Amino acid sequence: MFDTLHIADFLEPVETGKFLNDESLVAGQIGTFIDVYENEFPDILQADIVFVGCSEQRGRGPGKYSHSADKIRGQFYQLYYWHPAIKLADIGNIREGATLSDTYAALKTVISEIASVGKTAVILGGSHDLTLAQYYAFADDKKIIEAVCVDALIDLNIHSVKRSDNFLMEMLTGEPNFIRHYNHIGFQSYYTHPQMLETLDKLRFDCFRVGKIRENLEEMEPVIRNANLLSFDLSAIAHSYAPGNALSPNGFTGDEACALMRYAGLSPQMTSVGIYGYSADADHDNIAAKQVSQMIWYFIEGRSRGNREARITDKESFNEFHIAFAEIATTFLQSKFTGRWWMQLPDQQFIACSYSDYILASSNGVPERWLRAQERSI
Repeated sequence: MFDTLHIADFLEPVETGKFLNDESLVAGQIGTFIDVYENEFPDILQADIVFVGCSEQRGRGPGKYSHSADKIRGQFYQLYYWHPAIKLADIGNIREGATLSDTYAALKTVISEIASVGKTAVILGGSHDLTLAQYYAFADDKKIIEAVCVDALIDLNIHSVKRSDNFLMEMLTGEPNFIRHYNHIGFQSYYTHPQMLETLDKLRFDCFRVGKIRENLEEMEPVIRNANLLSFDLSAIAHSYAPGNALSPNGFTGDEACALMRYAGLSPQMTSVGIYGYSADADHDNIAAKQVSQMIWYFIEGRSRGNREARITDKESFNEFHIAFAEIATTFLQSKFTGRWWMQLPDQQFIACSYSDYILASSNGVPERWLRAQERSI
């Protein structure tokens, strides 16, 4: 049962008057739909998606604990809501811990409570190492998961003293470990040591370069579909679309970032989403806050559409294609509702795939996605 009194101790209520500049919302805007923790704690059991702010920055160096999440809320609440069937709640901001570890523990506890009642947590603000709190919310329950990070960097820099530069080492190699599979989306080659990619490949993890992804963004939908955890660092977005990103002028466009978040919303297993790296002080004209707010909007849009997807066992809801490639007989399924694809492995399990995988297999080619899945099963 959801323990409101327990997690409320870790949270500060939202003061909408401050970040809306006392402007009134109008009917149809998200701020008029969302159940916000101002005076009374929201009824989480009535929500589908639960927002929590956490502006912890100590993982990337000294800095004040500002409520940058409120700047995002100021833009998000003003967007018009097209998906009223998806119920939203905002439970406020994580209180600053005496230490960085204290903040991790508080955020982990809140995420765990949200997940325990089958709701999806969306974390706003803070540095990328807060992904550890997302991970340990699963690990403490000994739940084996698939995780996706969208980031220009691969945060495995063991030479850095900053937690945000090397948190993946703890997450991917710590024992006991609960990561079944890890996908890294959007790394930029000139910031990535080749040996780092070799190490991840030996672990059977998959990494996708930003330039390759942009050639066919839709190929990332099956990559994200089976994930339980998504962590999105704004450094993956080009500076012009997210001015607080001082890392690189290159990266995903704003539209592409929104599309990736929509794919996350389509994922039926996605129960923990974090959007990190927002810097309110560097956000001229609130462009980055607007970018994040629109990414959230598309996540909700994906969830609205994904809720209509049938279970894979409901054969009447899928087109079925029996083919053979490289002397291997298999079955491809295409959803009649969303058009998405799955392919069957030799163990009879279906994994997410794309239309291009089906076309390749139909031409007697072996999809790389199929090969990688087989490697991980050995």
